[in-house]
Amino acid sequence: MTETEPETQSTDGNELPATTESAPESREAGNAPKSAGDELPGTPEPEEDRADPSDAFGVLGNEVRMAALRALVDAETEGEGSLAFSELFEATPADNTAGFSYHLRQLTDHFVRKTEGRYTLTYAGREIARAIRAGTYTDSVDFGPIAVDDPCPFCGEERLEARGEDNYVAVECGACDRPTLTLPFPPGGHRAHDPEGLLTAFDRHHRHRLSLMADGVCPECSAPAEAHVDYHDADGPESTRRPQVRFDCDRCGCRLRSPVTLAVLEHPEVISFYHDHGVAIRERPLWNVGEEWRERVVSEEPWCVRVSTKIDGEVLALFVAANLEVVTVRRTTASASAS
Repeated sequence: MTETEPETQSTDGNELPATTESAPESREAGNAPKSAGDELPGTPEPEEDRADPSDAFGVLGNEVRMAALRALVDAETEGEGSLAFSELFEATPADNTAGFSYHLRQLTDHFVRKTEGRYTLTYAGREIARAIRAGTYTDSVDFGPIAVDDPCPFCGEERLEARGEDNYVAVECGACDRPTLTLPFPPGGHRAHDPEGLLTAFDRHHRHRLSLMADGVCPECSAPAEAHVDYHDADGPESTRRPQVRFDCDRCGCRLRSPVTLAVLEHPEVISFYHDHGVAIRERPLWNVGEEWRERVVSEEPWCVRVSTKIDGEVLALFVAANLEVVTVRRTTASASAS
């Protein structure tokens, strides 16, 4: 729904709460609730072949088997879809073919598939092998301060810095000491970019993840992600509380908290509004999307947050419900503002 109305300027400040991503919480297998989107009409119930995690990961604790997985993913990178037994044997430190045959059997079916005498990676094998190649589970990256060429969204000073610790990146202000965001970033991303490229990749990486969450899809496992708007930062004083949206995936435990503004940046009305004013909103980094944004709680029962932005005298306001649905959009025209 889109309306045009005279704009009443909010007196609220433009401070947005920090963006954080929590580590997955432990959950009992099989207890994840189903949502309406879990099953499609007319779609047969999927067959699930679930291996015991201790058995599946226990198989990987051997250098010969790990070398075989690395050889297969390297072959895929070079355009080869599969490898013969002899090619795999040569790529590993195995002493003889009999011993290597035993190790390969341990990988077959769950991580490796044999087809017409050649071996390829299964989905699980490919995910594990790529993670090994990227250092996802083995590398821990720290880095010193990197100057960020954007003003602080809280105090306006150009003193933002990015630091890395144990594969997490924090963007903080050296003037007001307020954290803007703290989010994980894969070690492969740390190692593959120079400082400027790292910040760009970090921004694009989390824009994509946030967009998926806002669309109801978990970026980790692709199960449904639920959104809930509330005062999730309950530890602060009531006068400084800001609404946030919390995304939860009950399947894998992925959780993310974000300002409501960041969660609606990809809304078509937002993209269109900025495009009409010659601004590419997607080029602005998540740690500072512009001082023109405002958030105001319209109602708590039911929840409704008014997110607005103003450019060249024109205002776009989105009214966001508790489940992050944009229920109303109001775009103020210049003539309406003058009347």
